[in-house]
Amino acid sequence: MHHYLVNASLQIVPVVRDRHPYEWVDEVIAIIQSSGIKYEVGPFATVLEGQYDEVLKVIMAVNEFLYQRGCAEWISNIQLQIRSDGDITGEEKTAKFTQP
Repeated sequence: MHHYLVNASLQIVPVVRDRHPYEWVDEVIAIIQSSGIKYEVGPFATVLEGQYDEVLKVIMAVNEFLYQRGCAEWISNIQLQIRSDGDITGEEKTAKFTQP
């Protein structure tokens, strides 16, 4: 795949009773934070921005982390936006809605 910037929305929904789901989500956010790619945590999902392979690497790392740590079950909701001929950024899509 190309080396342009892409956007992805990643929502992790733990289907567990062993601990509060937010605890799993907090650990996932720490994985994202340590990845070095641009991200924005929202109330329902985290938006990732970076090169295609970098973004997919983070998504794979998150799922591998949950598996390795023994999370019994989770749902990964992923949206990925790709532009064939250039970068696509979150700012480009939301700048006109930013409050002063």
